[in-house]
Amino acid sequence: MFTSPSQILCTVFGLNIYYYGVIMALAIAIGVLVSDWAGSKFFALKKETIIDLAPYLIIFGIIGARLYYCILSYDFYLRFPTEIIAIRHGGISIHGAILGGLIGLWIFAKRHKINPVKLCDVSAIGLSLAQAIGRWGNFFNSEAFGAPTNLPWKLYIAPQYRPIPYQEYQYFHPAFLYESILDVVIFVILLALIKTGKLKKDGNPALIYLILYSIVRIIVEMFRLDSVKYIFGMPVAIFVSIGIIIISVALLIVNYRRG
Repeated sequence: MFTSPSQILCTVFGLNIYYYGVIMALAIAIGVLVSDWAGSKFFALKKETIIDLAPYLIIFGIIGARLYYCILSYDFYLRFPTEIIAIRHGGISIHGAILGGLIGLWIFAKRHKINPVKLCDVSAIGLSLAQAIGRWGNFFNSEAFGAPTNLPWKLYIAPQYRPIPYQEYQYFHPAFLYESILDVVIFVILLALIKTGKLKKDGNPALIYLILYSIVRIIVEMFRLDSVKYIFGMPVAIFVSIGIIIISVALLIVNYRRG
């Protein structure tokens, strides 16, 4: 059994420094550095190409993550539109971050005349590791947990963070941990396939990442209690993930036939 110690890491000049923000910054930094290393080693990109790309990914990724979340929770944000920019109050989505990041990546690629598909491949490697690290921000925020459980690795959730129907329960599945571990597995698989030359054609690493992460997301969503939106009793994230898998598999088949 384990529990989150606190949301606040420290206070500097009266300003609270949150674990979530520190962990996300660390995740982004490590993801960018790993992708930059992989780009120069395996994809013949100049060093610091991904470092130069990073501001585009971060800015557009944050915008996309926030807008996607707000669209899914449109009933609330139509009533309180000023809350859209109140990102410190929480509410971002990885699917929106990926979509926004793709827009930023495309703009960067056009400006610097670099193959955007190759940039997607390289970025996918660091992104999988960044996601694994970033999920620990959910731990300190006492969020992204699953259904009640008494397993040895159960997660204690304080009463103020428990959903109303589960107030009498103390321990829950650490869904964030499941995704973190599986994201590391994706990173290892991608790196192994690239090192062995199994993914030679541009676009394949990114497509493999999308397929694997979508499978992981479907698995994790089956545990979680805090999905943003439901359709027919199922989280929207599952439907989105299924759509991504179908499109990615189709593109992967086309890639192999062309190759």
